[in-house]
Amino acid sequence: MSAPRGLTSRTLGGRLLPRLLALPAMALLLAAAGCGAGGGTAGGTLDVVAVESFLADIAQNVAGQRADVRTLVPLGTDPHSFEPTPREVGEAATADLLIVNGGGLEGPLLDTLAGAGGEATLVDASAGLSSRTPQPGEPPLAAGEQDPHFWLDPSLVKTYVRNIRDALVRADPQGAAEYDANAAAYSAKLDALDSWIRTQVSTLPPGSRKLVMNHASHGYFADRYGLRVVGTVIPSAGTDASPTAQQLARLTATVRRSGARAIFVEAGENPQLARQVAAETGLTVVTDLLDHSLTPPGGVAPSYIAMMKFDARRIVEALK
Repeated sequence: MSAPRGLTSRTLGGRLLPRLLALPAMALLLAAAGCGAGGGTAGGTLDVVAVESFLADIAQNVAGQRADVRTLVPLGTDPHSFEPTPREVGEAATADLLIVNGGGLEGPLLDTLAGAGGEATLVDASAGLSSRTPQPGEPPLAAGEQDPHFWLDPSLVKTYVRNIRDALVRADPQGAAEYDANAAAYSAKLDALDSWIRTQVSTLPPGSRKLVMNHASHGYFADRYGLRVVGTVIPSAGTDASPTAQQLARLTATVRRSGARAIFVEAGENPQLARQVAAETGLTVVTDLLDHSLTPPGGVAPSYIAMMKFDARRIVEALK
């Protein structure tokens, strides 16, 4: 599938968002209006907006030629803190479907979209998945906080695929057979990706399989592939918190005891504190993970699968 195009604007149906906020565990939020069979573009295809670029790529693979999937958050932008323009909010509302990651990733963005009006049907891609519990030794999540980074475990993305497929079928019943076939084919690719990452991680000595992250992003990845998160610079699943001096001191001491080899920072995040910890512990700082955003088509990660392979390579290389 081609890489998703950047979106310069879009809104969502405000009457649906309050239901998502009140019932985050619902598998799908579907409205009676705004998504009739045949879709909303001049060419007859469904008009679909996905908040994040990796989500748009997943959705495009399921939709195939029956939908035009666009991205709300620009490439390279942190979805934790993204603030759309009024035009972007307004355009999302006119789509047939608006797909969100859910699990708290979009944060205040959902409130912004809720007030926009419109008839877009909201799809919670991660609906049905439960937030992980941090393992012993990991920084705890704040009260009421969820870890939304489900997509960093490809086996969990198969739930995204099912939720997106079901939403597309509801919106466009005539395309059901095509959506089913596309979903099955993409799920097989996810299985292959899962096996590939497992093979890469297996080349690491067991004692080297330790992650220090800039924020609490890789718990699902670690759980799936037998790594351990020994610390995070920002003690939160989001990037908008700030560690205290005491928290940084504890992290430094933990890192020294752990024998970890690297601190991983996502491209676009401020690496200053990670570099401070690294200067005191001798760790390598990797600053180009692409957890939340794809690259343009000519870049190293123009698709979700390419993004996961790029990150896995960077992690394994740094820990060897």
